[in-house]
Amino acid sequence: MKKCMKCNKQSAYYRPYSGEYLCKKHFIESIERKVARTIARHKMLQETDKIGVGISGGKDSTVLLYILQKIEKRFPQSSLIAITIDEGISGYREEGLKLATQLTSELGIEHFITSFRELYGYSLDEIVQIFKKKSKEQHTACFFCGILRRRSLNQVARNLKVDKLALGHNLDDEAQTVLMNIFRSDIIRMGRTNLNLRQVHDLFVPRIKPLREIPEREIAAYAFFRDLPFHSQTCPYAEGVLRNDIQRILNEMEAKRPGTKHSVLRSGDKIQQLLQIKQEIHLCPICHEPATEKICKFCKIMQNLQNHSTKNI
Repeated sequence: MKKCMKCNKQSAYYRPYSGEYLCKKHFIESIERKVARTIARHKMLQETDKIGVGISGGKDSTVLLYILQKIEKRFPQSSLIAITIDEGISGYREEGLKLATQLTSELGIEHFITSFRELYGYSLDEIVQIFKKKSKEQHTACFFCGILRRRSLNQVARNLKVDKLALGHNLDDEAQTVLMNIFRSDIIRMGRTNLNLRQVHDLFVPRIKPLREIPEREIAAYAFFRDLPFHSQTCPYAEGVLRNDIQRILNEMEAKRPGTKHSVLRSGDKIQQLLQIKQEIHLCPICHEPATEKICKFCKIMQNLQNHSTKNI
């Protein structure tokens, strides 16, 4: 077994893309330094920010909350709260909710929980079933979940007067998103990554991604070394989505050519800086939330749901 490159003790982790062998202590320290550097480099936080952390009970949000709490302790004028959105996925979300509640209790962090059903009157399971049976439009569960989750997190964070909303997107997630936008030829999304936190509308809470430069594998290792319990079950709706195909491609490339995911992320950042696309934002005439289309996607979904529900009466 190789020795740690920092202290000559037995290594516990190897980074193929950097060639580093690290013991448990120095691996943990390296992750926490990387997160702090990412926050500083992109000016994600101010010393007086009230930070809302979206937490699902999975490894990414669990690690994010744990590290941000360590950082936040150094800034007494800042504060930290946790926000959980229960989408309503039977047999899946319950374990994550339990672990998220357990973690926030242990860390002494105020935890706010709400659900799609409480906010919008339907669980994700119900939405998927209604559209599957009654609608000609065929969308994946991820389509509905993405729109409703983004909206609910923003609404809750805004109501709680949060300055920044921190999300647990890791390097793998970010690199996958870059390639997905390229595969879809989605130039608009490629140009509005919004790394510089430009607030496009007063009703949007700025989002930050402090884990964006940390590989998923290293987040899992950090959680293991820190003995942080997390929900590891795969979402039942994830089968067959484009992101899974992109994930396989990136993992194969990373295995053959370590550093590929970091390169894809840097490419995405450079493309965003070159494009700097500014979309016209207006208020949706129905819900009065910010929208880029005449009627926002959320309201279109809700209109369809109500129409199909009415037909069933």
